[in-house]
Amino acid sequence: MTTTASGGFQAGTAVVPATQVEISIQCRNLADLDVLSKSDPMCVMFMKDIKTNSFYEVGRTETLDNQLNPNFAKKFTVTYFFEEAQNIKFEIYDVDSASRNLKDHDFIGSLECSLGEVVGAPGGKLEKSLQGPRRKNGTITVRAEELSNCKEEVTLHFRASHLDKKDFFGKSDPYLQLSRVNEDGSYTVVHRSEVIMKTLNPTWKPFTIMARALCNGDYDRSIKFDCYDWDSDGGHDLIGEFTTNLRELSRGPCSTNVFPVINRKKQAKKKKYKDSGEVILLSYKCEKIFSFLDYIQSGSTEMNFTVAIDFTASNGNPSSPSSLHYLNPYGTPNQYAAAIQAVGNIIQDYDSDKLFPALGFGARMSDGSVHHEFALNFNPSNPFCQGIDGVLQAYYTSLKNVQLYGPTNFSPVINHVSRFATATQDGSQYFVLLIITDGVITDMQQTQQAIVNASRLPMSIIIVGVGDADFTAMNILDGDDVRLSYNGVYAERDIVQFVPFNDFLSRGNMMLSQAALAKEVLAEIPDQFLSYMKKYKIAPRTGPTAPP
Repeated sequence: MTTTASGGFQAGTAVVPATQVEISIQCRNLADLDVLSKSDPMCVMFMKDIKTNSFYEVGRTETLDNQLNPNFAKKFTVTYFFEEAQNIKFEIYDVDSASRNLKDHDFIGSLECSLGEVVGAPGGKLEKSLQGPRRKNGTITVRAEELSNCKEEVTLHFRASHLDKKDFFGKSDPYLQLSRVNEDGSYTVVHRSEVIMKTLNPTWKPFTIMARALCNGDYDRSIKFDCYDWDSDGGHDLIGEFTTNLRELSRGPCSTNVFPVINRKKQAKKKKYKDSGEVILLSYKCEKIFSFLDYIQSGSTEMNFTVAIDFTASNGNPSSPSSLHYLNPYGTPNQYAAAIQAVGNIIQDYDSDKLFPALGFGARMSDGSVHHEFALNFNPSNPFCQGIDGVLQAYYTSLKNVQLYGPTNFSPVINHVSRFATATQDGSQYFVLLIITDGVITDMQQTQQAIVNASRLPMSIIIVGVGDADFTAMNILDGDDVRLSYNGVYAERDIVQFVPFNDFLSRGNMMLSQAALAKEVLAEIPDQFLSYMKKYKIAPRTGPTAPP
């Protein structure tokens, strides 16, 4: 019998650090602003604060004297979030004094882009011309490299025998706690097993943990194992401890991986004390784990973004200000346009050709036919739009040429994208479908079937609900709590994320609302992406993908 122990921890959990990237800068053919010598360049990095819509300084490189082709040694380290629009700016100055005030130095040029553009570029390398006051200011090359010394994932399996009896009226309820030894001799807990109730000979479940959490890349770094007897009041009793390292554990089951469990206090009191039982390694497995950036930067995978828009009559007449499809003459985007911009502006950084299929559903055409899967540009053989602006233009054009009708069916557009994903299952393509809708769907069973089928494919589905409809049923499709199923067949992966846009509109500022929406709906994409690659054992390509 197993249980999840209380007392301040959740069994079987571990914390993995957030992804960080290192930014390096080099420039070529900078403008020479010094009369008797060459420019003395320095690069300053800024990031935009979405709340204030202004840039703040991240840091500065060193200044290189008399150099028009600098390779700056100082790097910038930033935390990378796939789901956020992280706008960055680099400014190059010719340094004239020791002043920290940038106004005291000569501005050479700048580059403004998104972190996603850099990360999504082949090999994580973006090269652009500097924008500045002269016709030729030089070029800048920005490189992004994920900071991770150790990408191995380790699976360990342990049992114990003859543990000390700690409970007065019964046996012990043992669990294992693993701690990484820090440089100062202190310990950081990195994993706790589940509790096995009422036994002195437990076999714990295998658990998987990143090697960097155990040793931060140093396989000889000590790992301390504490075996405790769990108590419901949180006063867990130490049965004993031992220390080993990942290099020893990597030998697998053998005589050196049978560990006497030592209770120091008991050992000090009893001369004939031997041990308090032993812990035995049953199995060891190590696999290299690839990150989302490994696939994107190596050029192994192309992200494909498709938009599907609800054209049902429940949205209201587009000419009326009360309509969710209202075309505001003053340019304020409606919720459909705002959702397309919010999600699309981030996704497009990872799509090299910037060509996006755009679909509509629930509309009646001029010939009286109702379509649940039509191209917004009315070209079914080539439904691609150039960039997010092209998608918006096709959307606005469609509103003027179709009649809003119904019902609200999702399965046709899901199956449309699934057909493309079915044709490319080798990891070279990954498809993201954004569905924007105002109401509860009418083909629920067919949609459940379509999603269950799509869960086997390189595909994710984002559903954004606009307006005030009751979207409770949508949570069935978003399998965060209960895995979606159809006729007893369960989805292989959770590939759906549903978010009601109104949850973010209370912020008042549309730019903030869009940023918050994008962050929420895109947060799960990297994990969904990696779950497909891992399930089908698809590794990113290795070797150089772009010239140095």
